[in-house]
Amino acid sequence: MRKIGPTLVIATHNPGKLREIAELIEPLGIACVSAASLDLPEPEETGVSFADNADLKARAAADLSGLPALADDSGLAVDALHGRPGIHSARWAEDEAGNRDWPRAMQRVWDAVEAEGPDAGHDAHFACALAIAWPNDGQAETFEGRVDGTLVWPPRGDQGFGYDPMFVPAGGEQTFGEMDPAAKHAISHRADAFRKLVAALQAGRSS
Repeated sequence: MRKIGPTLVIATHNPGKLREIAELIEPLGIACVSAASLDLPEPEETGVSFADNADLKARAAADLSGLPALADDSGLAVDALHGRPGIHSARWAEDEAGNRDWPRAMQRVWDAVEAEGPDAGHDAHFACALAIAWPNDGQAETFEGRVDGTLVWPPRGDQGFGYDPMFVPAGGEQTFGEMDPAAKHAISHRADAFRKLVAALQAGRSS
């Protein structure tokens, strides 16, 4: 894997996601700047998978900034809903004005599960794809991770972001919204993808 250099653009306008990614990447000695701080536009997410969307966001940020860029695309997939909301997880949070309302999104998910009937089950997983792209030559690499768990209602906790307050990871009792951020980082779908990314970075440095 190619070296990233001292500065990496994090291709997101989501403050919670930016904070979580920066906490994972900065211990590698790489400074993070956000796409928002560089006034980079958010590209339309036209991919059919998390990996597709992460790739297109990373490539757009790299080309516009002239720096290597890291993009994340992640979401909640619910078994009873045949994988929805999936790549449309953020859209389920949007109100009529286009603002994101995560309590509204969680309510929509829960209502949809309830509508499937009492035997629908509450199994779900978070999925994450991380893509790193370099400017000019179009090179990019993608890493994927996931964490399985179950949905709970009502939501619990004010840590994390998005659907975290309604998701309990397998083997746990607390929701991601209740967990200490460091504890969540150790087991999350994003951490799973980052472990693969870090392994590739270390392999690149030793080669």
